[in-house]
Amino acid sequence: DRTMPLSRRTGQIPESTWTLGFREMTEPWKGAVGCLGVAVFFAMTIGIISWQALEQPPEEWVLRGRDAGMLWERSRGALLLRALPAGRPVLAIAVGSVPATEPPPPRDHCWHDGGQFCYSWEEDAELRLSLEPPATPGTECYGVRWTPLRPDVTLKDCFSMANVSWYGGPSIRAQCWPLNGAESPAQPLVSGDLGTNPDGFGPVLGRYFLGSTGVTVTVAPDVPLLLSLESHQHFCLETPAGRAEPLQYQLCVSADHPARCPTMDFLPRRSPIWRYHGPEGSAAKIRRGLRALVRRLKRLCLQEGVVALGERGTAVLAAADHVPLERRKRQALAPVEPLELSITLSPYVAVASPLFLRSLHGGEATGNWLSRQPRPGGSSIPLLTTWKGQLSTRLNVTSEAALGWFLARARRLRQALGATYVVFEGAEGNSFLEQDVPAPAGLEGDGYTEVLAAALATLGNGTAISAGVRSSHLPLFVQMSPLRSDWSHAGLKGLIPSVLHYSLLGYNFFIPDAVGGSGAGAPPGDQELFVRWLQIVTFLPVMAFGSPPWSCCDAWVLNLTRQCIQRHRDFVVPLLLKYSEEWQSLGYPIFRPAWWLSPTDPAAFTIEDEFLIGDEVLVAPITEKGQVWRDIYLPGEGHLWLDTNTARVFDGGTTLRNYSASLAEVPVFIK
Repeated sequence: DRTMPLSRRTGQIPESTWTLGFREMTEPWKGAVGCLGVAVFFAMTIGIISWQALEQPPEEWVLRGRDAGMLWERSRGALLLRALPAGRPVLAIAVGSVPATEPPPPRDHCWHDGGQFCYSWEEDAELRLSLEPPATPGTECYGVRWTPLRPDVTLKDCFSMANVSWYGGPSIRAQCWPLNGAESPAQPLVSGDLGTNPDGFGPVLGRYFLGSTGVTVTVAPDVPLLLSLESHQHFCLETPAGRAEPLQYQLCVSADHPARCPTMDFLPRRSPIWRYHGPEGSAAKIRRGLRALVRRLKRLCLQEGVVALGERGTAVLAAADHVPLERRKRQALAPVEPLELSITLSPYVAVASPLFLRSLHGGEATGNWLSRQPRPGGSSIPLLTTWKGQLSTRLNVTSEAALGWFLARARRLRQALGATYVVFEGAEGNSFLEQDVPAPAGLEGDGYTEVLAAALATLGNGTAISAGVRSSHLPLFVQMSPLRSDWSHAGLKGLIPSVLHYSLLGYNFFIPDAVGGSGAGAPPGDQELFVRWLQIVTFLPVMAFGSPPWSCCDAWVLNLTRQCIQRHRDFVVPLLLKYSEEWQSLGYPIFRPAWWLSPTDPAAFTIEDEFLIGDEVLVAPITEKGQVWRDIYLPGEGHLWLDTNTARVFDGGTTLRNYSASLAEVPVFIK
């Protein structure tokens, strides 16, 4: 610390005493006295430094609330959050890109305000901590704001994973639960397509992180941000280089479960989805293929559900979009009755398509599609990108006219093709960020996804979207990313972590990937993988099939599929409806991790292969190839669990070792 000299009034000192005597000293004596003075000065300086080091504690309170407080740890330059009154550690934040080991001075620039603490590292950054209004009752919140004092300062805070399990944040290709096992370099915290960028972040993303110590980290949507994940070490939030942007977030401490935003009411689907993978060369071939699929489903007593047509098949049937609606009504597609039809659209259009060419001739290209200006004051040109291998452009969601046209077209096609449901792909990602082009106002970060989701919600409850960013309050199903057809965390093992991640962020009604996975992986025909996948999907909001059971498996698997569909309709859907009401009123997720009933048991924090439906049903499937037994953790000490397979009752807060589960069985317990 710098020592400021004291200001005081002094009078003149008479020379006749020591100054005259000093003049009369010989040179050797003068040198000796000078050396003695220097020695005394250094001794006093070392003494003062040693006294400061001994007197100043390794941790110093900088801001205290009622239930918690922030401390500064000098040895590693870290902010600590501790719960009061016992001082239980809740969170450690390593401060980066500033001289963190320099101890904050005793003075506080905000000393006049007991609810704030301010400190400035000269020429680097300024830190402001503040007590914030609680987000929900029973919580205490702290605002953290770093402001750079130079444009070349990159602000970076790293949140320790030591003794803390973290949940939330972005979806990733090999989903982990908790997030501690994930690895990612620093990249923009923006949704993306895992199919085209498997090392990026996925289409469902929250700027919300929950720690097992009861702390949450929430970042405002308008803060430009990079996120990095270092497995079992920490995750870091940092500002983009050279932008001189502040880094700000909110910390909240709560002893209760975190509540998420309630959503509007819409229903899980009682019937399964059958994805069409037949011929798509022409409208006639598609109609014949759909009729053949429906006939087979009827013959196998699977005549209930939805037949889903992909984007290419939908485009082929809609190719005559310029045909008057009256004529198209007479050509309306009805080959899927008694099943229902789902069609697929996207905000992309190929530049070689008649739809885009017509917009060029009509002079609407720069208004209907995202555009950029190559140079200031120049003409705007469409922002080109790639979608499913074709050079394309993307709908301009900032134009009310373009958005209105897009929604009207979706309604028209739904009516003309006789579709009950519409799935919108390609909602994720920032096209400007991908090409390193400045985004216009309103489309920074995930602004595009957010605006598009709000517009699509006006189409009604039969609408699904491929992304979820700050849209959990909207009546939209969210289509999960494709998973690999294998047993890895990018395949079957990642399904339950994805379910828990989606539900924690508020997306409780989602459409999981098709049974068996739709991405590349194991060769088709893995009957065991299909069955274990089927057993999990039975307990989710929707059952979706890509490859039908008769194409990969024996007759007994086909019979098992019928049983699972009936169990989903008769047992699971009523359960989901019951807990959707609790979601409405309390904001609690429908699909819950084991620690929901055992919030203080560290053994529950890392369980990624079990999930709860509400508080009363525990599903613990097999996710290892060739395995017919597993350990099962029964959460909730003091509760009793009924095994639906054996009718035996077990105590909560215990682990069943080597529980047997043949290929035809899935362990399910009722509290």
